[in-house]
Amino acid sequence: MSDTILFDYWRSSASYRLRIALNLAGIDYQAISVDLVKGEHKSPEHLARNPQGFVPVLEIDGLRLTQSLAILDYLDQTRDLGLLPKDPGARAQAQALAHSIAVDIHPVCNLQVAKHATTLSGGVDGMPGDWMTHFIQPGLHAFETMLGAYAQAPFCTSDTPGLADICLMPQLYNARRWGADISDMPRLTSVETACAAHPAFAAAHPDRWKPA
Repeated sequence: MSDTILFDYWRSSASYRLRIALNLAGIDYQAISVDLVKGEHKSPEHLARNPQGFVPVLEIDGLRLTQSLAILDYLDQTRDLGLLPKDPGARAQAQALAHSIAVDIHPVCNLQVAKHATTLSGGVDGMPGDWMTHFIQPGLHAFETMLGAYAQAPFCTSDTPGLADICLMPQLYNARRWGADISDMPRLTSVETACAAHPAFAAAHPDRWKPA
């Protein structure tokens, strides 16, 4: 059994990011599901791992790490994944691309947030789907425009997967889940095709981790 343990949930975007990165790094790990629908993330056991009650939590190298972007940075630095350029300017631009999803779209489209918005609306017809698409579509349109600064070769910023690709694929899974239209985003869908064909991404897809 691996000493590396990933506490995750199959549909969690942040967990999906970590599965991709662990696969890219070739790290063997044990996955332990924390069922968000059943509220297991609020259990005393999980709150002891992460007081925020979020997934993922990664136990690796004698550490217990939380926050997917922080964990991705750790894996990048310790496993030399090359997720970001070395040049400071290019690095900041690539981070901005990734953060436009992970920092701006993802938090407001977290299921916990959408459910609360649904409750506040009194259960208006179409919620939470309308809430999700309201933020996902313009957010991905902005990402598509930002991609115009790069020649997809075939990934977002280079010929190898980077941080932006790792953040993009889970968001595209959610876009399709909630019916957001991405048909007019050719750069984005071109990157999606490349990522979907990559073994590290394919093995991390939620369909591979959906409970039986």
